[in-house]
Amino acid sequence: MMRNSSGRSIHEYDELRLNGFFEVHVMKVGLALLVVLLGGLGAWLWTPDLPRVELESRYSHGIADFREIEGMRLHVRVEGPANAPVVILVHGFGASLQSFDAWSRGLPDYRVIRFDLPGFGLSAVDPTDDYTDTRSLQVLLALMDSMNIERATLAGHSIGGRIAWKFAAAHPERVARLVLISPDGFASPGFEYGKAAEVPATLGLMRYALPKSLLKMNLLPGYADPDFVSDALVTRYHDLMLAPGARDAMLRRLQQTVLEDPEPILASIRMPVLLLWGEQDAMIPIANAEDYLRVLPNARIVRLPGVGHLAHEEGAAASLAALRDFIAG
Repeated sequence: MMRNSSGRSIHEYDELRLNGFFEVHVMKVGLALLVVLLGGLGAWLWTPDLPRVELESRYSHGIADFREIEGMRLHVRVEGPANAPVVILVHGFGASLQSFDAWSRGLPDYRVIRFDLPGFGLSAVDPTDDYTDTRSLQVLLALMDSMNIERATLAGHSIGGRIAWKFAAAHPERVARLVLISPDGFASPGFEYGKAAEVPATLGLMRYALPKSLLKMNLLPGYADPDFVSDALVTRYHDLMLAPGARDAMLRRLQQTVLEDPEPILASIRMPVLLLWGEQDAMIPIANAEDYLRVLPNARIVRLPGVGHLAHEEGAAASLAALRDFIAG
């Protein structure tokens, strides 16, 4: 049998060479398939912005819904009698003014004003790229001034609650009564006052990929009853998070959030305060209410059994009844 210089038979050498060829070929095919699979996965996950004109036709009442405030176009919904007492509603993180649909319908005797915070819903991104609480107070004050609102009942949910109590402390003459729905403000374990929280780099991927199924998984913990998270609700949240610039603005707001010790600020608030808290709140547990009741001089709480973080949505009837009693009282 003929042998080559390595001492192997020509047959053995050809077999090894053939096997090596197939190994390399299979590796190349495997890599190609992986690229195709990843490309397909990327194409499936890729979530581009939706055209603003399409979103406005779906989620606004037309041009009357928009106002130029502080150099940006804000989505503002105004309902109820022109001369009635004013109630202003401030939504939470990732939400929009539609979050208060049930409350607005249940307050026909009041002038209800709700708006999308800059970079949320249909409001434009802030041209200053400033999403701090200080800027949010400035926008709210400018909105009230532009509408000649001297004084109002102010209600806010979650980070909207934090904005609301900070506004009430900074401008007490503009707030008749304050309503806080599972408000944010006290630092959770692992967070520090005076220091921006670490925003995971992986969260930045939402700029490019935001499947509706993934968003639903993130919405579910906000509600006690998973059946409340309907396809229509998920679609609304998903659509509005795909507004041009919205995802960048959300990330910037997270990056710019620096909590400060709330106790001295809350202690200065003298107007009546109503706390509304779902007993099954998994986002900001109802145990946190004790901090507010301990510090606020003139506050009371209504606990809502079987309700999660969004009491104004999931517990609309009970929370609305408490709100009406509070405003009337």
